[in-house]
Amino acid sequence: MAATLPPPRLLPSGDSAVTVEFSRTIDDAANQRVLALDKALAAHPIDGITETVPTYRSLLVHYDPGKVGFDALGEKILPIATRPLPPATKARRWRIPVAYGGEHGIDLEEVAKALNTTPDDIVARHASGDYRVAMIGFTPGWSYLSGLDKSLHMSRRQSPRLFTPAGTISIGGIQAGIQCLAAPSGWHLLGRTPVRTYQLHRNPTFLTEPGDRVTFFAIDHKTFEEQDRAAEAGEIIAEQVDA
Repeated sequence: MAATLPPPRLLPSGDSAVTVEFSRTIDDAANQRVLALDKALAAHPIDGITETVPTYRSLLVHYDPGKVGFDALGEKILPIATRPLPPATKARRWRIPVAYGGEHGIDLEEVAKALNTTPDDIVARHASGDYRVAMIGFTPGWSYLSGLDKSLHMSRRQSPRLFTPAGTISIGGIQAGIQCLAAPSGWHLLGRTPVRTYQLHRNPTFLTEPGDRVTFFAIDHKTFEEQDRAAEAGEIIAEQVDA
C-alpha cells in the first residue's frame, strides 16, 4: 500500500472557512494535492461544506458552522488530504492563439531588453512552453499557469498598471497568465488572445479549468481582429486537442 502523504496545515479563515495549506510556496506537487482534495470532496461531500476554492497551494473550504465545527471538519478532511494521489487522468489540452507585441503586447520589447535577447526570441520561448492551469482567480476566467520557462522568470513591474486590456497574455515572477477581463495588473504584457476564458452567456461559461494543459501559438494582428469578432459572438476560438 502506498504511504500516506505529509499532512497539510489547517488554518481558520474567519468563523466559517478553513484553509487547507499544502505548501507555503508555489509548487506543482502541492497544487496537484490541492486539486485532488477538491475533487475528492466534490465526489464524496462532507455535510456542512458549502463551497471549495482551489488555489496554487491551498484549498479554501467554506462551511456552515451550524452544521459542523472547525475541529470536527478538520478531523474529516485530514485523512482525505493525506491519501496518496490517485492515478493521473488525461487532461484537456488547449491551443490558444496570441498576437504578440505592438499594441497588443506593449512590454515585449522591454522584456527582451531586460533578458538580453530579442522580441522574437521571447515569443519563441513563450510559445514553446507547455503550461498547466494551476488555478482560476482574481477576476472571472483569469487563468494562472505554471510551467513558465525559467529563462522568462522575472520580477513583476515596480509600478502596476490600473488598466490592462481583456485577453492579455502576460508573465510575472515564475508564472504565466491568461487575463480574460480588463483589470489592473503588475505583470509584463507580451500579447493578447481573442479567446474568452470566461463569457457569461456562452456555454460553457468558463473555458479553462484547473488541471487543463495550455500551449500558445502566434497569430498576426489582422487574424486577431477577425477572431476577436468571432469570439465576441460566442465562438470558442481556442483549439481543444488530444493530450
